[in-house]
Amino acid sequence: MNAPAPRRCRVSPRTVQIGLAIIWLFDGILQLQPKMFGPAFADQVIRPSASGQPSLVAWPIDEMARLVSAHPAASNWIFAAVQILIGIGLLRRDTVRPALALSFVWAAGVWCFGEGFGMLLTGAASPLSGAPGAVLLYAVIGILVWPPRIPRVDATQMQPATAGGPVGELGGRVAWAVIWLAMAALWLFPANDGPDGVGSELTSAARSSPTWLARFQTSLAGVVHDHGLTVSIALALLSLVIGIGPFVTRRVTVFLIVGAALSMDYWVLGQSFGGIATGIATDPNTGPLVVLLALAMFPNSAPARRLPAPEPVGGDTPVTESAGRDRRILMPA
Repeated sequence: MNAPAPRRCRVSPRTVQIGLAIIWLFDGILQLQPKMFGPAFADQVIRPSASGQPSLVAWPIDEMARLVSAHPAASNWIFAAVQILIGIGLLRRDTVRPALALSFVWAAGVWCFGEGFGMLLTGAASPLSGAPGAVLLYAVIGILVWPPRIPRVDATQMQPATAGGPVGELGGRVAWAVIWLAMAALWLFPANDGPDGVGSELTSAARSSPTWLARFQTSLAGVVHDHGLTVSIALALLSLVIGIGPFVTRRVTVFLIVGAALSMDYWVLGQSFGGIATGIATDPNTGPLVVLLALAMFPNSAPARRLPAPEPVGGDTPVTESAGRDRRILMPA
């Protein structure tokens, strides 16, 4: 008799799809906050994305803000309905593909008009504040776990969730590398590698944080004051290692865990939990999305083997009823 195999946790493509669905539903709920039905949505969420942008980018953002401000309630209901619809679609297996397709179109529009291309063109984008943009990661993760009509023959239960997608496990590693290499480059932007670049980001984040977190952010900003260049270079090098690590060693897990942990640090210290306490947050920002991407790439362990039942101590074999009967037959009269 074999001992039952221990149960193990596996991150499947379906697991990642459900995680993505939960985040989309959360975004839709955030869109239903009372402040979002007034001028705050256009004035404090959309219009600031035009600041510092080239005129070709700033003009459509300003036009979008003007359109939303003219019809704030109707516009907000549309934004909320679309995101909730995407989330519900991802929860149903038979509507995953159309929901993902809609999410790609919506994410592209939000990244352009709502996030101003992650503020990458302004020179002031920082990984600490969420660059290159949370909504961009929605689309990346959706592509990685897009359900193929014909399952990939090289995808097994021991491979990560990305192995069953259209670009495979290698595509997941490339996406991970591009994102982290982009973060490494952003840390070397003039706005981030100055003497007080990191401190300024922390001070700015404190304005949208709860009191207890704002105090910590302000104190940390004082600690790194005038050491912005050193901190930026250190974070750039760490981002570089996290990005290329999965390509130079088989121990992918280490880099995924470190990347997820660093992103959550950014999420707390620089993104103030996505600014949820402000009442005008539209998404949880980049931190949770990087964690979900890491889970999609997480290598699943091999199935546990069933262990044979232990042998009796001393080598004695149990005597069965049939064995005892045979022994009696062989005994001399």
